[in-house]
Formats: sequence, C-alpha cells, structure tokens
Amino acid sequence: MHMERMGKSSTQVATAPSPVVRRRELAALLRELRTEAGLTVEEVAGELLCSPSKVSRMETGQRTVSLRDIRDLCALYRVSDPALREHLTALAKSAKEHGWWQPYEIPSSLATYVGFEADAIRISNYEPGVIPGLLQTPEYARAVHDRTLDRPSDETIDQMIEVRSGRQAILTREDPPPPEFRAIVDEGVLHRVVGSPAIMGAALQYVLQACDLPNVGLRVLSYEVGAHPALDSTFVLLEFRDPLTPVVYVEGLVGRVWLERPQEAERYERVFESLRMMSLSDRDSVDLIAKFASEYKRMLRAVNSITYFMNR
Repeated sequence: MHMERMGKSSTQVATAPSPVVRRRELAALLRELRTEAGLTVEEVAGELLCSPSKVSRMETGQRTVSLRDIRDLCALYRVSDPALREHLTALAKSAKEHGWWQPYEIPSSLATYVGFEADAIRISNYEPGVIPGLLQTPEYARAVHDRTLDRPSDETIDQMIEVRSGRQAILTREDPPPPEFRAIVDEGVLHRVVGSPAIMGAALQYVLQACDLPNVGLRVLSYEVGAHPALDSTFVLLEFRDPLTPVVYVEGLVGRVWLERPQEAERYERVFESLRMMSLSDRDSVDLIAKFASEYKRMLRAVNSITYFMNR
C-alpha cells in the first residue's frame, strides 16, 4: 500500500540516526560505567578537573560529550574492551550530528520528541481529542493549528506540517524496520468536524489506509465505556532497543512533559493496556471509522448539491 507523504523523502528520514537517542544511550552507558567503577559524580569531576554539573549533564544526555571526554572517562573507568571504547566513541560522534528535522524552526520540545520517535521500536499513543499526528493528513493538521489559541504564523504552520510529513515516513520505512504503532482515540475524535466534512472524510480515509499496514493498529474508545483511567490525559509511550528504557511524552495546555523513570513508564503502559482492553477491537474500530468516513462523504455530496442548485 502506498501512503502519500510530503517533505523529506522516506529514505532520507528513515535511514538517519537520531542524535537525541544516541545522546541518551551514551548517557546511560556512562552512568552505568561510573556506577560499576564505584565512583561518585563529584569524584569523577575531581579527576577530570571539571564541575560536577558537567558530569551530571553528560549522564543525563543534556549535553554532548567530546571525544576527549570519552578518552578520559574510559581511562578513569578502566574500560579495556576495544569494542566498547569504539562504541562509546561512535555514539559521541553521532550524538553531535544534526537530525533531518533540525533545520526547521520548530519548538525545542517538539524537536526532542521527533528525535525520540525516530528511533522508537514501539509507539503507544492515546489521543482523546484529535487523530494521532502520525496519521494526520496535511489538511487536517492545518485545521487543528488554525484553531489554537496562540495561532502560529502561516510559515511556522507550513514547517510543522512538513516535519509531520517527514515523521510519518517511519511507518513505511524498510531499514531500519518500522516501529509498531498502536493508537487509541476517543470516539469523539470521529464526531468532531475538524476543518470541514471534506477534510474529515479524507482524514479518516487516510487513517483507514494506514491501518492496512502490518505495523499499525488503531482502536476506538467508545462513549459506552464511560469513565476510564486516562480521562484527563494525552500521552505517548515510546519504547527502544536495549539498553534504553521507555519514555513517556505527556502534552497539554500547561506544556509538554517528559517522564523517564522506569516506574512512570510502567504505569502508563498499564494504563494503555487497560484502555486497549476497554476499546473496540481493531476490526470493529476500522468498521466504525469507515462508517464515519462514508457519512462525511455523504454530507459533502449534500452540501455540493445544495450549492449547485443555489447557483443555478
């Protein structure tokens, strides 16, 4: 199946490693090596003649690590394995590279999210109000941006839509394999007319095409469910290859929040699985989406007919 995309080519997007994730992987390894060496952050800082905050920021992925830092840390931690030294060096180099999305003028929090998303092997997305970003058409995305309280400029919206199109390439890439994308939307997403019936019909048809992909699944949380564990939340759980632990991205009017502690990720995983069990099955969800897509097409035909007779 072919899904049309704008912006960056799928090859360019799919094969580019994420410097955000490489930096986080390097940080995790450096933290592990320090712990195994039995040293504190302050002791490492004293040996390297730098501030403890520099060591801490290297171990949290908040700053890049120079090749000299790698050399000194390997000596301090007595890393004798040439393969591990080479891996640390490669991570430090790739962490300094630019992701394909970085030339765009987008919020830093969104840039970080795109970096994590690019290397995730499984993405679990719960959206109560809109179609998930990876499944949005450009027209639907523009209609969403048009109604935000602090509407960005047309140029900024254009860039965000182009970045979104580039992000969508991960669902159909070949190398590395595409992530498993699991989405849950509230039934209200299907009822809410974003933009126009024409935009909604096309948007839902695009979702149906995406659901034909073997790595994409979407379920609808029907009104009949009533109260559920995520009534007041919108979140994305991103999982990675070892040794990286999952992260949770929570978004709302108060801003964007990253949760990285294992217990937080486990909690959101339990919530997501609970929502999946409460939702319609994949097949029933697709059938319901198809029903709404057909209804929006019928509405559009009715509007066009009325317009035709009024202009005669």
